Amino acid sequence: MQATEITRRTAAERKRDTLERLSTERDVWVSTAHPDHGPHQVPLWFRWDGQAVWMCTRASSASARNVREDPRVRLALPDAFDVVLLQGEVAAYPASEVSDEAADAFAGKFGWDPRTEQGSFLYLRVKPTTVRAWRGEPELRGRVVMREGVWLA
Repeated sequence: MQATEITRRTAAERKRDTLERLSTERDVWVSTAHPDHGPHQVPLWFRWDGQAVWMCTRASSASARNVREDPRVRLALPDAFDVVLLQGEVAAYPASEVSDEAADAFAGKFGWDPRTEQGSFLYLRVKPTTVRAWRGEPELRGRVVMREGVWLA
């Protein structure tokens, strides 16, 4: 394994890189918790609309059940070197009640439209309140790039 040289990015560079990844990545790890059953973590497809992360899951899934009990979630992009963690609360929309704009954009990105599937699906919208981004130990200090829903750069 080769060591990787890490150049510390400015807050503005971290924000730019985070927004780029949110716009282009496909998968996000979603962490929820239930008071009786504890933590639950799964990967889901997601779409970033410029303000919030949109995901979709079966209405009967553990993630859907958990956010009904406690809407707080953590999201993580799947890269242990270029870490992006988001924290926020879920607003949940049954497929029959999600806006056409949001559902069409989700379907356009993935070529899959949950509104046409058998069974009930739930769209999950998370507007981040906190975002952390870092690449290795040199960037741990200053890793918070959004606080209380406001970008810091």
